[in-house]
Amino acid sequence: MSTLPRAVRGFASDNYSGIHPEILAAIAAANEGHQVAYGEDAYTARLQEVFASHFGDGVEAFPVFNGTGANVTGLQSMLPRWGAVIAAGTAHINVDEGGAPEKVGGLKLLTVPTEDGKLTPELIDREAWGWGDEHRAQPLVVSITQSTELGTVYTADEVRAIADHAHARGMRLHMDGARISNAAAALDLPLRAFTRDAGVDVLSFGGTKNGAMLGEAIVVMDPAASDGLIYLRKLNMQLASKMRFVSAQLVALLSDDLYLRNARHANAMAARLRAGVEAGIADGSIRGVGFTQATQANGVFATLPDGVADRLRESFRFYDWGPVIGGSGQRDSDGSSDDGEDAAKNEVRWMCSFDTTEADIDAFIAAIARETA
Repeated sequence: MSTLPRAVRGFASDNYSGIHPEILAAIAAANEGHQVAYGEDAYTARLQEVFASHFGDGVEAFPVFNGTGANVTGLQSMLPRWGAVIAAGTAHINVDEGGAPEKVGGLKLLTVPTEDGKLTPELIDREAWGWGDEHRAQPLVVSITQSTELGTVYTADEVRAIADHAHARGMRLHMDGARISNAAAALDLPLRAFTRDAGVDVLSFGGTKNGAMLGEAIVVMDPAASDGLIYLRKLNMQLASKMRFVSAQLVALLSDDLYLRNARHANAMAARLRAGVEAGIADGSIRGVGFTQATQANGVFATLPDGVADRLRESFRFYDWGPVIGGSGQRDSDGSSDDGEDAAKNEVRWMCSFDTTEADIDAFIAAIARETA
């Protein structure tokens, strides 16, 4: 019998973590007996109740397999064929979904450079124009990410300002919530406070990065903003026949505040990592390391001296990253970058997960000290 390679602890992605034991138990419990396929099961019915408890009555949740499927399918439901989406240049839909929004969804993306991954009404207006011009794709949806691809978090007031700005111009607001639980933990607010109550129309709710095996959900906050999801989900190959196993995970995640417990821990580990490196910089045991973004959720973005990243990656996996203004951020399978500009900048991303331990953090800080001293 072959032996699997040793698991390498690291900070490349919160997708590297396993399944939370409570979610694994929920999957096993859902395996009892038969349930009607394609979402007509007790677990998916329960999921609707659970989402209503967090977001209010009248919301509808459509479980899907993954975040790209949630984003593409949700955005399709919000747009006519001639519609376009305004997003930050660093948005996942722009740089990390393999062209799926364009090739599968038929969507035109109108991207805006940002310093911190966050849109503002003023930045949106760089692309919010040309309505009625038959030669221009019509900007009809704004998409924001919470927390952002650069680890920053929108406040509830910032989301409301964007929603009001978009709605006043006849546009809808979509939120990519792949790490929405980390944002809730950072803001110390209920999920509803910075989504539905702040004017979000359609949400991609993330589970995979926060302890699920797989599974996200498209959550429709305003029925008038979305149409055809019952057909689009199948069309986009996101309709699970045994949907109970996706729904059971999300029910477990949203019950007993598991989503919040997991996210708080991941955020706390990122804060511990940043504080430890900062302490090393202050006492001189860590040299040549800087930070490019505020650490507000579970990601730390830093710059390293030449050669340090590759030496660290002999023991800890993590990714090089792209320019903060919105470069490609493309990574090779070994976690290194294929972008010369990224390599010259020496910017890296360190992500923490629900299962990151204090020992993981302390060992990594010690390694950074060894390699930079």
